[in-house]
Amino acid sequence: MDPSPDKTYLFEQMPVPQAVQRQILPSIASQMVLLLLYNLADTYFVGLLNAPPQTAAVSVAYTVTVLMTAIANLFAVGGASCMARAMGRHDKTSAQRIAAISFWWCLLAAVLFSGGFALFASPLLRLCGATAETYAPALRYARWVVIWGGPCAIANILLANLMRAEGSAALASAGVSLGGVINIVLDPFFVLPQFLGLGAQGAGLATAVSNGIGTLFLLACIFRRRSGSMISLRPRSLRHTSRYIGGILKIGFPSCVQYLLTVVAVGALMKFMSAYDTDAVAALGIVKKLDMLPLYFSIGVSGGILPLLAYNYASGNQTRRHQVFKLGCSVSAAFSLLCVLLYELLAPALVGLFIDSPATISYGAAFLRIMVLAMPMMAVCYPMITQFQAMGRVKESLVCSVLRKGVLDIPLLFLLDTCIPMYGCTMVQPIVDCISMMAALWFYRRILRADKNSLS
Repeated sequence: MDPSPDKTYLFEQMPVPQAVQRQILPSIASQMVLLLLYNLADTYFVGLLNAPPQTAAVSVAYTVTVLMTAIANLFAVGGASCMARAMGRHDKTSAQRIAAISFWWCLLAAVLFSGGFALFASPLLRLCGATAETYAPALRYARWVVIWGGPCAIANILLANLMRAEGSAALASAGVSLGGVINIVLDPFFVLPQFLGLGAQGAGLATAVSNGIGTLFLLACIFRRRSGSMISLRPRSLRHTSRYIGGILKIGFPSCVQYLLTVVAVGALMKFMSAYDTDAVAALGIVKKLDMLPLYFSIGVSGGILPLLAYNYASGNQTRRHQVFKLGCSVSAAFSLLCVLLYELLAPALVGLFIDSPATISYGAAFLRIMVLAMPMMAVCYPMITQFQAMGRVKESLVCSVLRKGVLDIPLLFLLDTCIPMYGCTMVQPIVDCISMMAALWFYRRILRADKNSLS
């Protein structure tokens, strides 16, 4: 059975600039909401307390939330890619089964992760850089975000990816945005002393509540549209798990590994930085938040073009696939270059938005001006890795993901921190992103040559 006519037009016939715009704008909006209305909002309102240990605590706990994203992406990226390729083959039954299997297995993994964190919260937070000062507020924040709100946060990511895969990017963005708006409304009420005054704990509670509401909205949309949707959440599809789960996990594995290694890399970075002082830890936490603006933009572009790439790859329209990729990559790179310019010029002012401590601002401005150099390379890497995922090319995707986070980070941290104390730690990311970009370009050139040979 074919996909619905309007979706077929989007994937096959709509002019590429329009199709890319229709997919990436809502996807970028979703990522900006995640960044601005979740991550930065928590840091901003906790920062208003002018208590560096509390600000640092949110940064430490954030590392754990990256683990949740890793779990979500194992099923979300794999499920979205496999689902879009099934649609490209005009196989609605497989597309619906893939969606259901991805959802239920992802939900199970989310519940198990939240339970595991409840048992091992203390060692995990300490591995992520929690100190005697930051451990207690980090734990209070993480309890709400991870234990109580974790399953909804993970389900939110999965459902949004599945909806983008079927061409409903705007609806996915609406669900994510709803949760984000609720979070920014609740944050001051829960965090600030004028109201409940819960500090970092209040920020975690606001995030958990808003994620729950956003997830319920997406589920409601799916059930209302189930007759004409490619997304099915019927448990009976689990009977076909053995047929589809391997492909889902295979495609999602590199993305999951990248996020898992990000936890290791960021945790190691925070650990190295915690050897100096709390102001440096708080500054690095703020910079990592600012660093997320171009990162989330590139992830938004990549998430938006993934269904277009996968669908056209499966349907055999390689020319359209290349056009989609080039446009997506150009948009991602252009935005990152704009961020480089703004961050270099306005570093102290940007860090000062989150905290008033002069020492923290001084550290943060210096860190930001170094770490911003990684942005253009990262902006190219993400669309390239996404193309590999869309094509089911696990080896290429895995190599680039591991190079970005994992193989080089720890050795370079030891080396550069020894040579250039404290500031050397912030030089690691630009170096590894440069190497990853070169590897991705090499793989992409091989793909281009293979496509030309097949056409000839």
